[in-house]
Amino acid sequence: MMDGTSPAALQDWINGHSDEMVQDLSDYIGQETPSDDKNLLIKGLDWAERWLGLRLGAPSARRLADGGEHGDTVVLDYPSPTRPTAPWVTALCHYDTVWQAGTLAEWPVSIDGDALTGPGAFDMKAGLVQLVWALKACDALNAPRPHVRLVLNGDEELGSPSSRPVIEEESVRGTSVLVFEASADGALKTARKGVGIFRVEAHGEAVHAGLDPQAGASAIDEISRVVLKLHAASDLAAGTSINVGVLNGGTRTNVKAGHATAHIDVRVSSETEAQRVDRLFASLRAENPLASITVSGGWNRPVMQRTEKTAAMFAQAAEVASALDLDLKEASVGGASDGNFAAALGLPVLDGLGAVGAGAHARNEWISISGMLQRAALAAGLLTRLA
Repeated sequence: MMDGTSPAALQDWINGHSDEMVQDLSDYIGQETPSDDKNLLIKGLDWAERWLGLRLGAPSARRLADGGEHGDTVVLDYPSPTRPTAPWVTALCHYDTVWQAGTLAEWPVSIDGDALTGPGAFDMKAGLVQLVWALKACDALNAPRPHVRLVLNGDEELGSPSSRPVIEEESVRGTSVLVFEASADGALKTARKGVGIFRVEAHGEAVHAGLDPQAGASAIDEISRVVLKLHAASDLAAGTSINVGVLNGGTRTNVKAGHATAHIDVRVSSETEAQRVDRLFASLRAENPLASITVSGGWNRPVMQRTEKTAAMFAQAAEVASALDLDLKEASVGGASDGNFAAALGLPVLDGLGAVGAGAHARNEWISISGMLQRAALAAGLLTRLA
């Protein structure tokens, strides 16, 4: 007889509820939650909490953190019904998406074979659905699981400006962190780069470029030197990329530019490289004595490094995957998530437990339905190991 706590038993139970999972995801995607629309975020979070109550029952504790102009963050506790002394595990999910209000009217949820598409399906609404059904499977089969603390925030796509302190405070109350962001081509994410968003401004002296070409100082000339210096400082072998993604300045073709601005994205794989980049920005100087350079911005998310504890947690997930006849891989990726904050506090973090699919932030965003079922079973099996 199949053990009710085995990954196969959990998978069978989840497969028997596939229609409900697909409907849950479709309904969730149907709640538009753009990061920059507070009213829709309030409505979306209200829907999510009512749905969570329907599927999991009332949490033992609820804490709401006001996000101000950004989406609010709710923390919900779901203790283990069978293990009073089980450890606490923090699950991170975000309910905001990059898609503007009205996108759903142009791009409704649709299913074509195994693929389900819709705004936010891959990043990352399927992840929350998988977590919920993983918890339901464990509890329905009386499988051991840890206490789970769900942190659901509405500003992740903006860099989590209001939810970061909540994430950090709640994460350290547990022993490990699971992040239900989308997978990397099916692989779990055991390392992520740190991300910096910087702004460099060149201040010049505007004069008529034709009547007095030797006078004044061109901010465009200064910002151009900055761009070349920054791009030359990228070190892909060390995992560091520096990209000036937006550049603007000047007013007219016959006027030396009095002002120019560069917006820069930086990705690093180590704290050593982050410090080198800091020194690079601090060294920027204008060549013309009439001009000046100012730097603002900074590090948005710290590096998420692969630690021994994270590797051990991945090994547990791989054992579960093997029992499900899945060949689970791990990956280091350039994108960041809220898991970076938890990792920087020294906690083991396993990321990418969400959807199998592709197209994050793209109009072809989609998830695999069969992958959603498998990943829910993987999460359920991993939870039994963490108990």
